[in-house]
Amino acid sequence: MRKYLLAGALAALAGPALAHTGQGAPSGLMHGMLHPVTGADHLLAMLAVGLWSGLALRRRVWAGAAAFMGAMIAGAALSWAGMPLPGVEGMIAASVAVFGLLALLARQDQPRWLTGGALAAIALFGICHGHAHASEASGAALAYLAGFLLSTAALHLIGIALARGLSDLRAARMLRSAAGGTLVASGAWLLAG
Repeated sequence: MRKYLLAGALAALAGPALAHTGQGAPSGLMHGMLHPVTGADHLLAMLAVGLWSGLALRRRVWAGAAAFMGAMIAGAALSWAGMPLPGVEGMIAASVAVFGLLALLARQDQPRWLTGGALAAIALFGICHGHAHASEASGAALAYLAGFLLSTAALHLIGIALARGLSDLRAARMLRSAAGGTLVASGAWLLAG
């Protein structure tokens, strides 16, 4: 468990300037796979979606990831169709705080309307993440899309695994509060620039 907490703390300290792979214009599968895991904003948001899913969704644990990834595809399509999305970077930073708040407040017995609202928020922010990823792509754009979808799915699964691991611990409430609070603070820090 200490390894997970250390990894989470180090991820929270990563700078937003690391959101790009740094190897020229992003193109192809490898750049797509690297982009989500090399930027604090994308990394934390995607882990938080998995964390919320694992904490709030008992039977449909995949629903948060499916909403996010489906919306990412829609956002990528908007970008490649030439449709601008103003304020996308601010929305991505806000997504970390919002998803952290969702994880902080997640309960398995939460009302259906609250779960629906959370899934709608996840989809809205997923559009922003997909648009941002696709706006940076060049060349082999479909391979790039496949790469960032693969990394996103992996990050969601890690978040779900962390949530399920937390539920097995006696100190789960405290650890969940710490994880959610860290994500909210990280999102606020990203928004502050």
